[in-house]
Amino acid sequence: MKDLSNLDDFEVGYDIPAKPGMNEADIQTPALVLDLDALERNIKKMGDYAKDHGMRHRVHGKMHKSVDVAKLQEELGGAVGVCCQKVSEAEVFARGGIKDVLVSNQVRDPAKIDRLARLPKLGSRTIVCVDDLANVADLSAAAVKHGTELEVFIEIDCGAGRCGVTTTSAVVEIAQAVEAAQNLKFSGIQAYQGAMQHMDSYEARKEKLDVAIAMVQDAVDGLKAVGIDCELVSGGGTGSYYFESNSGVYNELQCGSYAFMDADYGRILDKDGNRIDQGEWENAFFILTSVMSHAKADKAIVDAGLKAQSVDSGLPVIFGRNDVEYIKCSDEHGVVMDPNGALKVNDKLKLVPGHCDPTANVHDWYVGVRNGKVECVWPVSARGRAF
Repeated sequence: MKDLSNLDDFEVGYDIPAKPGMNEADIQTPALVLDLDALERNIKKMGDYAKDHGMRHRVHGKMHKSVDVAKLQEELGGAVGVCCQKVSEAEVFARGGIKDVLVSNQVRDPAKIDRLARLPKLGSRTIVCVDDLANVADLSAAAVKHGTELEVFIEIDCGAGRCGVTTTSAVVEIAQAVEAAQNLKFSGIQAYQGAMQHMDSYEARKEKLDVAIAMVQDAVDGLKAVGIDCELVSGGGTGSYYFESNSGVYNELQCGSYAFMDADYGRILDKDGNRIDQGEWENAFFILTSVMSHAKADKAIVDAGLKAQSVDSGLPVIFGRNDVEYIKCSDEHGVVMDPNGALKVNDKLKLVPGHCDPTANVHDWYVGVRNGKVECVWPVSARGRAF
């Protein structure tokens, strides 16, 4: 296997889409391109916000799946660590040097629990979410076996309708079991309202979060009543972080997409009715694609189709242009309406994908660009780590 830290032996167009020093125009397409200036501004902005509001910020690794991006978020944005959704994903970040890792999901399979219990040996604080009393004994046994400590968040279903308990009594019962278990530590509450992150209306999002905040406050009070301290209350995303950070109960954010932005997030509105990709955050994440055919006068065919992106949240938007429109795609082709014949073969376009997370997961590399030059090429470190 080739050394990912040394690109000298990699061939452009076969192993990687570009090398540092190349012109942006020469990047092999389709490729994921990061506007490094915009990315760094986004990271610094969120970092400053979290600091000003007395919040920890644990960035979401599932969004970019990149150790390099996570380290940049720590360096420039003061991030305390990462969230991951899967044990294998968490292992990538821990092995890459991230020292505080939350698996913001349930881990129930015995083999996965065993791997989770080994993560602290990599030097990483390891936290996992629990929503079932039966899970506590399995986690404890694995941690005892490996001589490690696992920390536990009790997950509350505060509106997403997925994992999580729905009553304060359940939170207290599980927390008491964790406190009594060997090699486990109760560290707080996981309360991420994922279902409302992409709701267009600011007021509609606030209404959903008001309900979540009330649930979390009740759980914190219930724990306090039985003498259990809740160190961390973690949640918040790109569509809601301002609610959690001003709630008086949350103290850790889990924002992810703010760093890259995508077309779906870009459509939601801030409190003043403005799209959040037109002032609050910048587009920093693109699929660079090339025109491969213009045999039809009013249509350009590009090389970024379904295999280069996820369209679960809609088709991509062509960045910086309103004279052409990406209208459909198949496996290897994208169709761009070009009514005025503005495009020609080999022209390149930057696409803002509908959903950044699963789009990143179908690529091996990020190409970081600044001032028209390739500055860095980073592996998508946790690509395919879905187990």
